[in-house]
Amino acid sequence: MLDDVIAPGLRLVICGSAVGTASARAGCYYAGPQNRFWQTLFEVGLTPRPLAPHEFRTLLAYGIGLTDIVKTQVGPDHVLRPAESDVEVLRSLIERYRPRMLCFNGKRAAQQFLGRTDVALGLQSGMVRATRLFVAPSTSAAARRYWRLEVWQALADEVARLLPGDGALATAGASR
Repeated sequence: MLDDVIAPGLRLVICGSAVGTASARAGCYYAGPQNRFWQTLFEVGLTPRPLAPHEFRTLLAYGIGLTDIVKTQVGPDHVLRPAESDVEVLRSLIERYRPRMLCFNGKRAAQQFLGRTDVALGLQSGMVRATRLFVAPSTSAAARRYWRLEVWQALADEVARLLPGDGALATAGASR
């Protein structure tokens, strides 16, 4: 499993379901060759350039953290056992580090965390203390038919609204 990439005061933490098989082999988040994660962060202005999976720790410099709701299994969503989701560990992590936004990369992680199946994409009404919640379509190649870049753009826009005048995001977003 991969360690969380997190620190106090982040603008955004992105939470996937679990480490994928390719990511586990590479020891890097979102390392699958067809995963859209790194290109998406760049395209919506959350990073100033497309990062490679091995640069995942670099995200902290852009105020972004990474985690997964399942820390004891590896693989695609359809093989994950719901009982392996550790909602309380994720909630404690968010309460401790207090990012401005928690984004679920795909509905499955959001469904597990929120405890319901009727989860819509976009900004959620609930919060974890002062942390806003957002659900984006999965960047996984297996979820390609559900892909919508505009939802990720809405996430980037929400993060920008939460942090007016933040130079790092404004610089990254200027290239859009």
